[in-house]
Amino acid sequence: MIHNLLEDIAELVNGKNIFITGGTGSFGNELTQVLLENYSPKKIIIFSRDEFKQFNMKQKFPESKYKCMRYFVGDVRDYERLLMATKGVDVLFHAAAMKQVDTIEYNPLEAIKTNINGTENIVKVAINNGIKKVIGISTDKCVSPINLYGATKLCLEKLIIYGNMMAGENGPKFSVLRYGNVFGSRGSVVPLFKTQQETGEFTITDERMTRFTLTLRQAITFVLNSAALTKGGEVFVPKLPSYNIVQLTQCINPNCKLKIIGKRPGEKIHEAMISSSESYRTAIMEDYYVVLPEINISSDFSSYRTNFMEDGIEYSSGSNELILNEELKKLLE
Repeated sequence: MIHNLLEDIAELVNGKNIFITGGTGSFGNELTQVLLENYSPKKIIIFSRDEFKQFNMKQKFPESKYKCMRYFVGDVRDYERLLMATKGVDVLFHAAAMKQVDTIEYNPLEAIKTNINGTENIVKVAINNGIKKVIGISTDKCVSPINLYGATKLCLEKLIIYGNMMAGENGPKFSVLRYGNVFGSRGSVVPLFKTQQETGEFTITDERMTRFTLTLRQAITFVLNSAALTKGGEVFVPKLPSYNIVQLTQCINPNCKLKIIGKRPGEKIHEAMISSSESYRTAIMEDYYVVLPEINISSDFSSYRTNFMEDGIEYSSGSNELILNEELKKLLE
């Protein structure tokens, strides 16, 4: 369970200018919905390069109804555009990224330009424009990465955390949120299985495969909580149950046959959200973990220094507690 720290989040966003890169994606749409329903930001600035998605989002959140909404077309690769767009911004959520593993393997330089160079631009404009907090959105695939997507997100994490050193003690506070696939999102297997159940056969890559469970609303709650609490330099990781791929198919339709098609390039049997090499500097909190930085950052981390993971322990979906079938079925609904 990820609790919502309402008062802390209100202090973070009420009356503030919020900037969301990749804002027309599922994360940006849900974050905007939560902010409009529960808080009173001065501005919510949606920044993305897809004008058609911006058109669709304007239908959902029109400026005529929501006076705080702003829509800026731009690319995180374009430093000058970012510098202009982020003037007066208080909090920046950096969600813009190329995410499709297969596409990135065939277009590596494009992924580097967006995921790595784009993140460098975010760090620089945040410092130059005096943005108070920057939250980078990462993924479990950055832990011991075996595909380029994971490798670029590992670079994102390093750049965001290093931003605290570039900014100095009185500059912006940079931190990272690391979590896995969002349950039921476009990138997850759930929409595919719901379509395949009509054919009577599920195609699965490996019967042993496990993943962490996280809904989009849980992800947004976790992001806002972490942004409110951050001191600068942390990687926040939620505590989540896992599910097995066969368990998932049984909860969708137990009468369907299973067809094993083999693991795709760059795909893992189990995902990890904390590696064995960073567990020794990972604080255990009630609902989440905090991976503290290796580099020397001036932030006060004393509140985290209570209970740490053992050295050499990996937080993996394969060794994690599995979600109950009843709970999994509720998520599917």
